[in-house]
Amino acid sequence: MVDRIGACGERDLILVSGPSRSGKSRWAEHLLGHHPAVTYVATSDPRPEDPAWQERLRLHRQRRPEAWQLLECGPALAWGLASIASDRALLIDSLGGFVAWHLEQVEAQWQATVADLLTALQTRKQPVVLVIEETGWGLVPPTAIGGLFRDRLGALAQRLEGLASRSWLVVQGRAIDLHQVGQRVP
Repeated sequence: MVDRIGACGERDLILVSGPSRSGKSRWAEHLLGHHPAVTYVATSDPRPEDPAWQERLRLHRQRRPEAWQLLECGPALAWGLASIASDRALLIDSLGGFVAWHLEQVEAQWQATVADLLTALQTRKQPVVLVIEETGWGLVPPTAIGGLFRDRLGALAQRLEGLASRSWLVVQGRAIDLHQVGQRVP
């Protein structure tokens, strides 16, 4: 089993990716399980009218340690990160929610939003664990907006991986250390 991240005090950007229901969030929570001060940053639309989504949120809340703080930032992720004390580790779950909030932006606006996020991440002094969905492993999305979501999320994942000190792929409840077994694509 991989050691959890403790109170190391050094900046660490860790990417946890994988398909839906693979165990990404559980692995990210495990990585920060021994850190003394964690803020869980929720990015998705809370969708109060969707009972299945509400059940997933309830299960996430139930798993998290009571001492963890919660920030529901909606589309304002970079702003939300800046509002969190620098001595706290972050678990951002997930970047698919962040991308979904910004699908209506034209490309130049989107790139500025991504730049703001990257700047906010790089100023953190404590570990940041980012959960990001893997898309595009199956069917090609039948809609333009679905294709845009897939493309933006995939491009964001590659940019973040370039900054990450560690990168994990979680599939079928198993975590694979991509920095240990993978090669960077030129």
